[in-house]
Amino acid sequence: MNFLNLGILAHVDAGKTSLTERLLYDAGIIDRIGSVDRGSTQTDSSELERRRGITIQSAVVAFALGDLTVNLIDTPGHTDFIAEVERALHVLDGAVLVVSAVEGVQAQTRALMRTLLRLGVPTILFVNKIDRPGARQDELLADIAGKLAPGILPMGGVRAIGTAAAEVRPYDFGRPERFERAAEVLAEGSEEFLAAYLEQSDPAAGLDWEAELAAQTRRTAAHPVYFGSAVTGAGVPALTEGIRRFLPTPAPDPGGPARGTVFKVEHGSAGRRLAYVRLRSGTLRPRARVTAYRRDAEGAVTSHSGKVTAVEVFDRGAGTVGGAAPPGGIAKVGGLSDIRIGDAIGSASELADGGLFTPPTLETVVRPVDPAERIGLNRALASLAERDPLVDPHLDGLADHIAVRLYGEVQKEVVAALLDEEFGIEVEFEQSRAIHIERPNRTVTALHEIGRWQTTPYIATVGLRLEPGEPGSGLRYVLEVERGSLTRALRNAVESTVHQVLRRGRYGWAVTDCRVALTATGYIGRVSKAGDFREVTRFLLEGMLEEAGTTVHEPVNRFDLEFPSGTGNAVLAALRDCAAQIKGRFAAGGTGYLRGAMATEMVHGFRARLPTLTQGRAVFVTELDHYRPVRGTPPERA
Repeated sequence: MNFLNLGILAHVDAGKTSLTERLLYDAGIIDRIGSVDRGSTQTDSSELERRRGITIQSAVVAFALGDLTVNLIDTPGHTDFIAEVERALHVLDGAVLVVSAVEGVQAQTRALMRTLLRLGVPTILFVNKIDRPGARQDELLADIAGKLAPGILPMGGVRAIGTAAAEVRPYDFGRPERFERAAEVLAEGSEEFLAAYLEQSDPAAGLDWEAELAAQTRRTAAHPVYFGSAVTGAGVPALTEGIRRFLPTPAPDPGGPARGTVFKVEHGSAGRRLAYVRLRSGTLRPRARVTAYRRDAEGAVTSHSGKVTAVEVFDRGAGTVGGAAPPGGIAKVGGLSDIRIGDAIGSASELADGGLFTPPTLETVVRPVDPAERIGLNRALASLAERDPLVDPHLDGLADHIAVRLYGEVQKEVVAALLDEEFGIEVEFEQSRAIHIERPNRTVTALHEIGRWQTTPYIATVGLRLEPGEPGSGLRYVLEVERGSLTRALRNAVESTVHQVLRRGRYGWAVTDCRVALTATGYIGRVSKAGDFREVTRFLLEGMLEEAGTTVHEPVNRFDLEFPSGTGNAVLAALRDCAAQIKGRFAAGGTGYLRGAMATEMVHGFRARLPTLTQGRAVFVTELDHYRPVRGTPPERA
């Protein structure tokens, strides 16, 4: 059995969920197309998603294209849920990136395309909403080539674009002018194809351009572009054929143990935890015992084992059937009580190499309206963190408050709604704040020797050196003693305490971009305990932070901004209000372009003002760039 794990990705409101509905309808999975506005779609299955009309969690539905089984993954479009998109990207064989023919290339569209290219995910583009007033073709194709990827090849043209009668007519690449256009695109992606093209007396007869397009699409050098409307169905059959012909269907390895990646966790009936696993090789069966591998915040890999009690594979839409999960597909797996998103099944080599997108740079304190529900809130947030680990609920300093990490205000509203509807807990939030960091100012050393410090009766010798590191280097812990000079338990006690203490510096923010070296050790046989080493390490580090001093740094985002030239004065005034730094500016073709940087804390407010300032025609792309020292009094965390 061949599988294609296909992602549908887009900026919010480009129509990706509607496209999913159309694909399922055309495949005979559903007999009526659902509506996002009416909350009747297959993939937006939760009450919250139906009510808000947005996708919050990735959903999987299956359909057949001949002998090919497509596991289609519908992902969120709103930037506040980019972490959910990231998890899906790790398990895709190919993707369809949806672009609105009216709104065009938007901020999230560009961010998604950059990531797809960086990961090498073969991608087809689908230009949706050709039946809407204001839909564009040639101008939009130029934008796609300039802003997303140059190697695009339109597969058809639109008649009566922007009207309810819009229809797509596939191009005849047997015509010389069409073949030459295809050859120009493919020659850019392959020197071999260019040489063969130049050598042929009749290239149209001697070159298999479709096979070359498939090969270049699969290595992300080219991208077929299809026009259509998910609402009317125009152009969708051609897209479906393009998915079958141009996206890869990797041949999985049926032998050996089951290996794969967990990209989603949900709670089924009676609180049963279900893990969504993309299998790379092997077959996963009920009652199998599997080992899962996990990388912690410090980069260390741990493992844990469990017994699979149930395996369900997707079969016709969102439904599942019990049985063994074959390699290459996606399965819902029950029985692994300690499983988490990002875990690798069967082999640590399946662990992803870090995040694709910037982690959340905002946090907010959340508290129950009824103080008696404090313990229940802890449990509820822990449950939400299983679905989205980046939420990361944690105690806010010494105060008896819980802070959660967020990408934006919409995510805050969704968290509040989930806590109310699923757990019956009404909560209130403090104002969101940027997550700052602290960096040590200078190098300091400290030493505690057994018997030398009367105030600390711990039987442990520990020497440490704390020194500043390069920006972006994170926290590094190294040994400058013989590994055998301490038992593993005592060595782990020191390392874990270093990471624990430096999570909160002098001003309450995490201390990072530094190096901590263990320079001296000593213990007495069975007398010294791990607790001794933890307490001594904590005692030394807290004193070292005071001696070294730390500087609080705030996150800064870089941005690219496009806006109608006539709105430039209003846009510049808003940027001045945000104390943004302008690093480049020019205008062309009635559009103004700016790039610069602003404090992360200002991004949300500026983004909210932008549609009003630019009649909704601005494109604002931003991501974390660096941290800079805070001017004036450093903000303290709790």
